[in-house]
Amino acid sequence: KITVVDYEAGNLRSVQTALDHLGAHYEVTSEPDAVRSAEKVVFPGVGDGAHAMKVLRERALDSAIREVVADGRPVLGICVGCQVAFDSTEEWNATCLGIVPGTVRRFASDVGKIPHMGWNGVTHRENHWLFAGIPRDASFYFVHSFYPSPSDETDAIAWSDYGGSFVAAIEHGSLVATQFHPEKSGEHGLQLLRNFLEAS
Repeated sequence: KITVVDYEAGNLRSVQTALDHLGAHYEVTSEPDAVRSAEKVVFPGVGDGAHAMKVLRERALDSAIREVVADGRPVLGICVGCQVAFDSTEEWNATCLGIVPGTVRRFASDVGKIPHMGWNGVTHRENHWLFAGIPRDASFYFVHSFYPSPSDETDAIAWSDYGGSFVAAIEHGSLVATQFHPEKSGEHGLQLLRNFLEAS
């Protein structure tokens, strides 16, 4: 059972369209008990990380997501769903879920136009299962002003460049998460979603 978390910060329509294209069986829910009973969780998000955390706490979804990861069930975070997995974010200095040690940092003002928006090359860790069948120079679609900065460099599994290298995807325990939007990234994004859905 694939459960997609709805917490008023998700780009749900595009995620659903991608999952439908892949023939996935899923449910969209804002109920914490439904998340707790999920076999796999897709945790999307766009917008403000601080507001996302406020809604997650109000709905008790924060503890539900932590429990799923602690139990070792697969979770895929996307964009803000990646960012709020960390200890904190520089966006309004908010405290986040604390699943992944580290913080989420704002791009420096001199890197170029912020938000960073559009297609960008992503170099992934060689032979990583999430990127199986995807070239190491593939491009993915980004829309963000902040990027993940894990305390442990081994949590990083992919990198991109915008005024300097930054982490574009992470893995920590049963959680994998991307700063980019696979559901908006064409065939390579669909392949990444397929890899997550089919992983045992």
